[in-house]
Amino acid sequence: MNVRNLAQSLIRLLLGGLFIFSGVVKMNDPIGFSYKLDEYFGADVFNLPFLQPLALPLAVFLVTFEVVLGLLMLLGYLRAFTFWSMAGLMAFFTFLTFYSAYFNKVTDCGCFGDAIPLTPWESFAKDVVLSVLIALYFALGLRNVKPIMSRFWARGVMGLAVFAMAFFTNWVYNHLPVWDFRAYKPGTDIAKAMAPAEELGLTPPQYDVVYTLRNGDEVMEVSGTDYVDQKWWEKPEWVMDAEATRTVKVAEGYEPPVHDFRIAPGGVDQTDIWLAYPESYWLVSYDFERADMAQLERLCREVQKLHDAGIPVVGLTSSGPEAVAALVARTGTTFPWSNGDGTALKTIVRSNPGVTHLRQGVVQAHYHFNDFPTAE
Repeated sequence: MNVRNLAQSLIRLLLGGLFIFSGVVKMNDPIGFSYKLDEYFGADVFNLPFLQPLALPLAVFLVTFEVVLGLLMLLGYLRAFTFWSMAGLMAFFTFLTFYSAYFNKVTDCGCFGDAIPLTPWESFAKDVVLSVLIALYFALGLRNVKPIMSRFWARGVMGLAVFAMAFFTNWVYNHLPVWDFRAYKPGTDIAKAMAPAEELGLTPPQYDVVYTLRNGDEVMEVSGTDYVDQKWWEKPEWVMDAEATRTVKVAEGYEPPVHDFRIAPGGVDQTDIWLAYPESYWLVSYDFERADMAQLERLCREVQKLHDAGIPVVGLTSSGPEAVAALVARTGTTFPWSNGDGTALKTIVRSNPGVTHLRQGVVQAHYHFNDFPTAE
């Protein structure tokens, strides 16, 4: 094998392996990836609200297509289709990650799910490297790519792979991710995961404000430090544009994996109390309107039995008090509900609704509504 063929074979292995790995870790949590797409489609990013209801099917399609392309690359089958599809995907994702990084819109692209969190600029750099590899792969000549098996066997492998992916995706959608990389994974001590950097003796991230100042048609951005040192407020010709002023991270540091979370029934913060109970259960439904309401009502009645037995139970949702009151009236339940941040609640359990079991604030297990056993 000459140097040209060896280089192309190495690129082929790298691209194929990365596409398969990237697709599988997102396929493990298609709901989580759909949340990320929903962010991109939101009004503050690309403003494509008509695509938000399609976030989940698009997520499933993209991760499946990613794995298929990786397999085709390794097999050397459908060479032209594989190359142009990879090139198109990378052009799209490179634009997406650059936009996110430059405008600081989505703080994690979800490229490798929760398995390998990447900052926006890390995601963009990764996409640039992959795009260069794809270009080199093409420059070395698609005609030089040799299939590793006959067309008959390649079709058989692809057929089995698609069947396995359909089975796996259906399983994690109707149950929970097989591999849990989230901040609330079983074994997590919630209190420790919420502790700030200063409490742990670590350095927190450093932030600075970037002020946008206008003088007629002239626009200038000034850091918070320069704004104070140079006394820009004493220059009346420069007017601050409050809407364009933003906060930027200037230095990395430790950030608690669990944040924006509290348990506050009736608006009173009781997080420490709930994390200290010997045993407790959380019924989590981040949004009633998007929940399986029949399953939510069933779970309400099931966890009420635990509540009646003296085991602390709390409901967690971002839905309003009227929706909670209506649910309580329909189910005849008496355990308390706490209103919280919807994004944080989505992270706890990938089921709407779902149940989380804790002992002294340590996560023991999460249950999809299809898997939660009866209280007995």
